[in-house]
Amino acid sequence: MGKYNSFRSLLNDFYSITLADSCYNRFGRDEVVYYDVFFRRVPDNGGFAIMAGLEQLVDYIQNISYSDDDLEFLRNNGISEEFLAYLKDFEFTGDIWAVPEGTPIFPGEPIVTLRGPAAELQLIETAVLQFINHQSLIATKANRIVRAASGHGVIGAGARRSHGEDGAALGARAAYIGGCSGTSYARAAMDFDIPLFDSMNHSWVQLFDNELDAFCAYAKRFPEKCVLLVDTYDTIRSGIPNAIEAFNRELIPKGYRPYAIRIDSGDLAYISRKARKMLDEAGFPDCEIIATNSLDEYIIRDMIMQGAKVDTYEVGERLITSASSPLFDGVYKLAAVEKDGEIIPKINISENVTKITTPGFKKVYRLFDRNTGKAIADLVTLADEVIDENEPYELFDPDYTWKSKEVTGFVASPLLKKIFDKGRLCYDCPSLNEIRDYCEAQMYTLWEEVLRFENPHKYYVDLSRRLWNEKQRIIEQVRGK
Repeated sequence: MGKYNSFRSLLNDFYSITLADSCYNRFGRDEVVYYDVFFRRVPDNGGFAIMAGLEQLVDYIQNISYSDDDLEFLRNNGISEEFLAYLKDFEFTGDIWAVPEGTPIFPGEPIVTLRGPAAELQLIETAVLQFINHQSLIATKANRIVRAASGHGVIGAGARRSHGEDGAALGARAAYIGGCSGTSYARAAMDFDIPLFDSMNHSWVQLFDNELDAFCAYAKRFPEKCVLLVDTYDTIRSGIPNAIEAFNRELIPKGYRPYAIRIDSGDLAYISRKARKMLDEAGFPDCEIIATNSLDEYIIRDMIMQGAKVDTYEVGERLITSASSPLFDGVYKLAAVEKDGEIIPKINISENVTKITTPGFKKVYRLFDRNTGKAIADLVTLADEVIDENEPYELFDPDYTWKSKEVTGFVASPLLKKIFDKGRLCYDCPSLNEIRDYCEAQMYTLWEEVLRFENPHKYYVDLSRRLWNEKQRIIEQVRGK
């Protein structure tokens, strides 16, 4: 796990505390319940999202505590003395299952399932959603941008326009999971061991009487990985020629090669082509070109189609805030209660049919084609169901049940992994590089149609026949009351 401290006290909407207080005073620790975390819509209308934030959730669960100041604040806001005494020595005692970070995830399926005393699970609701929603949002956006870059490097930036320090640091972590090759944010690089990207800014150039002096001074100070920003005045007429001159004066005589130039304005595709020709003719074909300036996946895709000669794209505010779709709508819903060892499904019914929840304690399988390795569909079942991979299995659309498909020759892989068992961590969080590599590998399990940016193919999340029947039975039961 990284060095970043994700623990904060009182990571709560206040209602989660008052309801936890109510649950504790009404049920004590005897009311065992199940909650599911799932989301309803993929950001940017994409075909899938990327799971992220689990490591920080684990860190939080292991370190929850309440100081005397916290307890006094809660006391002054009406929390009972009985519950305050409980919080003073609070330890999580429940079970948590979660989809590993870096996994493609889809609307409607549980990505975290929790079991434990009602008071405990009420208490941690806000924190669970904070960690999972934010990082899954940024990892998803980063993955789109990285795929648009088609093998070119993508640097995550934009800390100065992020939503605060946690937004910058955890956003950089999530962007790295999604496929970014580095970050410009020092704290994230230190805490998570992400490769650090460095450059200069326009003010450095403006501090000098002329651009060439600024470039020479910078190259002299940082010769090993010298990146010069060439668009302060005139990129083609002065910036690139002065960068070439600075390279020849300060780097080549000392045995160094230039690392890159950076272009931050203008027609980036056109200018990069000009820059590449100038650098090559000057004897610097190994000098990279870095492009910045409010980039996103669509601009990068268009630049590549227009023949841009860019090696690395540095993407700032449109990544770190997911500006085009700045919401990951993960929710935390009661799925069941446990009475004398019996699991009793619970449902939330709404006039908006997309908000009707799927009741019960559940498993999630991903079915892979045994020959191609491609994902066929995800299947949500009751927890005691076992999928026989040696027998044909009928999948059907849970909304349009007449649409069905029999699948054979598949592998059924459980998605939810046990993270906490009776409050004890039973999962080894992989390193950030392992998560990033895993995420990259997972892209090859998805069909190209699912990877499309516009109108992606709908990847199916189906219910087992038993679970679908149980859901319909409970809907009819509730409506009949």
